[in-house]
Amino acid sequence: MLNKKLTPRLLMIPAAIALVLAGVAACGGSDTTPPPEGGRWIAGDLHTHTTQSADADASQTLDKILSKAFTTYGLDWMAISNHLRVSTRDEKGVTLPASIPMSLGAERYEIARVQALQAGGTYANKLIFSGFEWDMPTHDHIGVGLFEGTDKLATSTRGMKEFEYLFTNRDASMFDAADVAAWKAKYGAARYNASADDALKAIAWLKTNYPETSYAVINHPSRNKGSYTIADLRSFHDLAPNIMFAIEGMVGNQMEPDRGGYTAAYTPDNAALRTYGGVDQIVAKLGGTWDALLGEGRRIWNLTDSDTHFKIVGANSSGYFPGEYAKNYVFNSAQGTPTAKDLLQGLRSGKMFSVYGDLINALDFNLVANSTRKGMGDELAVASGEKITVTIRFKSPAKNNYEKPVDSGLGASVKPVVDHVDLIVGDVGARATPGSSAYAVDTNSSTRVVKRFTSADWKVDAEGYYRVTFETTASKNQYFRLRGTNLGTDVAGLTQNGEPLADQRTSTVDNAQRFNDINDRNYRSLWFYSNPVFVTVR
Repeated sequence: MLNKKLTPRLLMIPAAIALVLAGVAACGGSDTTPPPEGGRWIAGDLHTHTTQSADADASQTLDKILSKAFTTYGLDWMAISNHLRVSTRDEKGVTLPASIPMSLGAERYEIARVQALQAGGTYANKLIFSGFEWDMPTHDHIGVGLFEGTDKLATSTRGMKEFEYLFTNRDASMFDAADVAAWKAKYGAARYNASADDALKAIAWLKTNYPETSYAVINHPSRNKGSYTIADLRSFHDLAPNIMFAIEGMVGNQMEPDRGGYTAAYTPDNAALRTYGGVDQIVAKLGGTWDALLGEGRRIWNLTDSDTHFKIVGANSSGYFPGEYAKNYVFNSAQGTPTAKDLLQGLRSGKMFSVYGDLINALDFNLVANSTRKGMGDELAVASGEKITVTIRFKSPAKNNYEKPVDSGLGASVKPVVDHVDLIVGDVGARATPGSSAYAVDTNSSTRVVKRFTSADWKVDAEGYYRVTFETTASKNQYFRLRGTNLGTDVAGLTQNGEPLADQRTSTVDNAQRFNDINDRNYRSLWFYSNPVFVTVR
């Protein structure tokens, strides 16, 4: 019998017994049971750094990160997204004779090494590609990927170089002279790296040159004050909805003393610059920015990343390795090894959920009306007064990657247990008009938890999923989304009435103890978020 008094709900049980109880594979990679639509969930990370980023540790070699992501933690796909700044080291951490543009470093060291490994059979069944993290003028960081090709898209190194030249202040002499001459002939002498208008020009450039084969994800949106207003987010999405379709709401850098690296002073006026259960307030706040965007019917999705730079080095800690703590599960209908085209299609579709600490490793969330079934990212068209059945099915692994002590390689044999799942609903209305007062409104007052489910509500079905259903009646345009946690609804310092509270700094003086306290803090507070299902009333 499970101890329901444990808060948060982490069970210390022998691994063999846990496997029997769970009836599913241990964490790492995608669940073996396909969702009802067919296909499978593929787990991955869109935001990682190696030693080729100057703020990553020299020990964070490409080979090490690939091994952690795919061999240790079983991911299916990963984007290498070093900073679009100068590269001073190669993929092994060796200092270069002179700094070079990141795009050249990616081409010469990063992409070449991945191709050699996969050609030799290592990670041949994994999707690995190169993107970059761009310092967006007047804002913060944007994760960008751009591809070319036909069936199997490949990173466009040609596009990376042109983007870096146009939208950074990199000295033109660092690029190939023939390329610079061609770019000047195409664009003139102008370059765009200083203003908010320049930021929009970059998005427009992606839309013009890679309209179907690029993405631009807003990373850690509230880490720094004034980085993004909701008007900014709306304008990005208005300009290129096929490219600016996701927010990194469940941020990386979770091993920082300030969870997520959100280091603003801990004062009441900085409440919006905190994480809440490790989640940026844009997504974590019920009825906040994300709900305001969804309330306009915008297809803007939430995702999570590791933002790995290093885990623990000397007296400092930063983030977990790819797949160790944060995972995105993206639905892939294709067979065999996923391609960049498959992943991009899955990301755009919104058929994905994101999770910390392997709280769950499978989710089937769907709405059915009149025999029509729709899942995450979809739209269910119904008649007014029609009955809608909401079905939630999820699994948790036999154990997660919680270590005791941290970074020791000694697993604590902890089975993550979901305490409750919130079914959240919000109304959908018209889009705000650019320049209007509504364009700056970052709340959705209609958003609410329509039902909170606990273990008293769900049952285990024939496929080993915990399953619960809920019935409602269609009366207006709405969206439904899920949020789940291992925490009780009222846990001192962590939750209040089911809502996550602002994370506090872990400031233990002793280094080793602080690292363990941070790790314990993170695994004590686990969350998952689904993307929404929209309902349109005819």
